[in-house]
Amino acid sequence: MVATLFFLLAILLAASTPIFIALSGSVLVVFALFNDIPLVIIIQRMFAGLNKFALMSIPFFVLAANLMGEGGISKRVIRLANVMIGSFPGGLGMTAILASMFFGAISGSAPATVVAIGALLYPALKEQNYGESYAIGVITSAGALGIIIPPSVTMIIYGAVTGSSVGTLFVAGFGAGLIYAVGYMVYTYFFAKKNVDIGMNKKATMAEFIEAIKDSGWGVGVPVIILGGIYGGIFTPTEAAAVAVAYALFVAMVIYRELDLKGLYNVLRSSAVTTAQVMILLAAASVFAWILTAEGITVAIASAVLSISSNTYVILLLMNIVILIAGMFLDGASIVMILGPLFYPIAMQAGIDPIHLGVIITVNCAIGMFTPPFGLNLFVASSLSELSITKVSKSVIPFIMISVVALLLITYIPSISLWLPRRVYGVW
Repeated sequence: MVATLFFLLAILLAASTPIFIALSGSVLVVFALFNDIPLVIIIQRMFAGLNKFALMSIPFFVLAANLMGEGGISKRVIRLANVMIGSFPGGLGMTAILASMFFGAISGSAPATVVAIGALLYPALKEQNYGESYAIGVITSAGALGIIIPPSVTMIIYGAVTGSSVGTLFVAGFGAGLIYAVGYMVYTYFFAKKNVDIGMNKKATMAEFIEAIKDSGWGVGVPVIILGGIYGGIFTPTEAAAVAVAYALFVAMVIYRELDLKGLYNVLRSSAVTTAQVMILLAAASVFAWILTAEGITVAIASAVLSISSNTYVILLLMNIVILIAGMFLDGASIVMILGPLFYPIAMQAGIDPIHLGVIITVNCAIGMFTPPFGLNLFVASSLSELSITKVSKSVIPFIMISVVALLLITYIPSISLWLPRRVYGVW
């Protein structure tokens, strides 16, 4: 039964079948062949996978991100980042990275970050002689910060799957996101030093700096409200998402006035489509995870991994390798839903903190967003730049290498993720 399940899944994925059909379809066939249980149980388990309070925040965060993206926030975030670091060697490249961090704190989505930042900065990077390869490479890879910097949809899903605190996961994401971004900035600095033709921006005056802060203040207020409200105990992550929508709608339509009723309709429509795509994936992945648990596959895999080595460092390395490979073919939501229930009991037996594990899985998923052949950011960036997938894939190779180094640091120095939660919540 187990062999048939994974064989069918592999065949369906190789045939480019939509992932939700591959996951749920393989379970359906296995149940029909090997069980007398009514097949309606599959539908019930799919519904049960979505019937979780934490998942209610996903459509709200998606809508808030789209409202701010269409409401003028992205160009204001870029301007703020540019006046902060734009005058350094490689300043415009660093601006792309910092702006991705800012926008990621609003959207929680990697593809949305690529579109919002790339549409404005990709042409500017080429104009300042960064070169086509670096320009699309940094946009594609830095966009993945959108799922590391809180609020992160991937972390919300992990929290729902494992029962871990979403608020604590959000706090832990700051350290990991900072290490990730600093690695890119260091590379950008030396890249600019080596390529003397790259242009530099003049240093912003104090007046320009103050004006940029004032102009972007309302937009940057979104993550302040979300995270401040959660950490201050004012509302839960789910309630914070709803507050973010109300705030984003007010800013986009009343303060910036860059979103009219027609634009609002388009935002609502695109948000509904995105939410539906995420939710059907979660439903299918949840029924797949359920059969793994029900048939004892989860326990068997945990025992197999622990039989290889009881050393925590080795176990973490094996987990990273598995998730990195999965990220080449699956999106973050599917990875968390499938591998989360597998790795969680292994981590508990090995003494790995569940919050630390959540950050490790999230960072792996972020790398998977721009890892060939099926990283979603690659396709988004290809459409944005009108470059082939092959060219975009080659451009991200240096950033993949940097990201893996950052991943190893985050994996083997738990304090990077856990130091801030310990200060905020006073636990561990």
